[in-house]
Amino acid sequence: MADRPRLPHDRGHLLWSSEDGPTRMLQASMDRWTQAVLGDDGIDMPYMGSRDNSEARIIARSEGIICGTAVVDYMLQIWSPDIRVRWRASDGKSVVSGDEIAELSGPAEAILLMERSILNILGYLGGISTEANKWARIAPKQVACTRKTVWGLLDKWAVHIGGGLTHRLNRTEAKMVKENDLAGFDGGTQIEKIANYLQSIDMTSFGAFLEIEVQEAKEAIVAASVWSLRKDEPDFQKLVIMLDNFGPEASAKAVEELEAMNLREFVVLEASGGISFDSLDEWHECGLDVVSTSAINRGTSPLDLSMLMDE
Repeated sequence: MADRPRLPHDRGHLLWSSEDGPTRMLQASMDRWTQAVLGDDGIDMPYMGSRDNSEARIIARSEGIICGTAVVDYMLQIWSPDIRVRWRASDGKSVVSGDEIAELSGPAEAILLMERSILNILGYLGGISTEANKWARIAPKQVACTRKTVWGLLDKWAVHIGGGLTHRLNRTEAKMVKENDLAGFDGGTQIEKIANYLQSIDMTSFGAFLEIEVQEAKEAIVAASVWSLRKDEPDFQKLVIMLDNFGPEASAKAVEELEAMNLREFVVLEASGGISFDSLDEWHECGLDVVSTSAINRGTSPLDLSMLMDE
């Protein structure tokens, strides 16, 4: 799985690189969310006050993957520039309980003012990256999050830091045709709507990728068959077919049928619905390219961290 070409669901490079850090797209998201986090904590203007220096340390109280240091740096640069941070563990680094994450220095009043927002950001995003990493260790380069997010692009960035796939970053970046979209198409059966749509769509109109949701194997076969007829067009790229609520066994059977009909090479197969960590081994082994779930980023336990002021 690790040696295959990059999947269209792997969009993390548009948010972050280890060499350059956050992109402008991610920085814009950081700006929106840090303003909201601080505003809800009663902070509506940058800190200006005492220059007396104090020091504090951030300590891990649980095992996990660090994420959010870039957000904290961005937030402090604007809202409390007198605080200096020396990171002992950068984004993506594994830590265990007792590890020192960072040393902070600056006015004690400023550190205490920003303490809860700093820990909330690191805890929330670190919880997502830790959970994503747990899934990625079993199914590397195969598990993607969905657009069921709490902090939008920051959720997707944390999934990327943990080793998961981001899927499309927003609604307009790629085209996804789901059951509700098909219901609004004119005339015919579900299969006829799928075939008509895939025959007529402009290859340059759907952005990063085109994805269509199917409810049964017959629809997947028709979609792949129609799409394969367009393989010689200049801008051809693989169609993403989402097998909705198929289950591992039905998904494996659909894969076998597409392979038997020589259609597998024209599509990327994604499964969604009913995917749990306990069944991930089955999903990983049934021949799919991607499994997508909100379980890796929504409702995850935060990474347990604390801040201690030095005497």
